[in-house]
Amino acid sequence: MSDIQTGHEKTITALLPALAGANLIYGMGMIEMGMTFDFGQLVLDNEIAQMVKHAVNGIPVSDETLAVDIIKEIGIGKDFLSHKSTYDNMRTISAPKIFDRTMREDWERGDSRDIYKKATLKAREVLETHIPEALQDDVRQDIRSIVESAEAEQGFETRRNK
Repeated sequence: MSDIQTGHEKTITALLPALAGANLIYGMGMIEMGMTFDFGQLVLDNEIAQMVKHAVNGIPVSDETLAVDIIKEIGIGKDFLSHKSTYDNMRTISAPKIFDRTMREDWERGDSRDIYKKATLKAREVLETHIPEALQDDVRQDIRSIVESAEAEQGFETRRNK
């Protein structure tokens, strides 16, 4: 079952290893201790992975990102929210596609679906409409070569030889 606990556990088990330098997130789409695969959960896990990646990449620190000139321009204790730079820079924060950051009233006026329902609908849309890009010929040949080599090592007859 995908719920708040699942989301919390997925985030923690992705974020902590990523902060320690791991570059692989295990268990995408898995629930029930890996016994069940859930496409809606996979969409949510993808969103979590993007946020973790954004966090791990760090926060750039410079005169521009610290808004040193703007602080001088506006002055301490004044209104920074209405300044154009605030609007421009808020676009650099993580931008989830499934997680909903709207105010409750706006969410209620909209479709007001919970996140799992939205993720499941997105998963169905992807499964029904996605057309994967074809591999380049040289990449496909490299993969075929690796498979044939592994099959030969194991004593399997390759598909091309059948």
